[in-house]
Amino acid sequence: MAEKIIIATAKAPQAIGTYSQAVKVGSTVYLSGQIPLVAETMEIVSDEFEAQVVQVFENLTAVCEAAGGSLSDIVKLNIFMTDLSNFATVNEIMGRYFEQPYPARAAIGVKQLPKDSLVEMDGVMEI
Repeated sequence: MAEKIIIATAKAPQAIGTYSQAVKVGSTVYLSGQIPLVAETMEIVSDEFEAQVVQVFENLTAVCEAAGGSLSDIVKLNIFMTDLSNFATVNEIMGRYFEQPYPARAAIGVKQLPKDSLVEMDGVMEI
């Protein structure tokens, strides 16, 4: 098996469980789920959905950069939302962070997320 390299950065929230921010195996980086925590305070950025989505993308950006890549290197993105009526908002904000070709993506409605956040994202990056 290829060597696992643990990716960690203080620019994204620290793990709040038994996981790493990301794990690199070969040229593939597996990004753990990010919720809208502010790294410095470990508190949810806001109760507003849009602010939460922006914070999640900022957290993912920090982890991607710590792994030696960027958001544009994400090949698969999973988005978990507690309210799928926010789908259009996610698309609009995602357009600020990604250019074509876009990653493969899933948008999944869930009942609840850690710390009662409204959105969580994880993904796979190829660098």
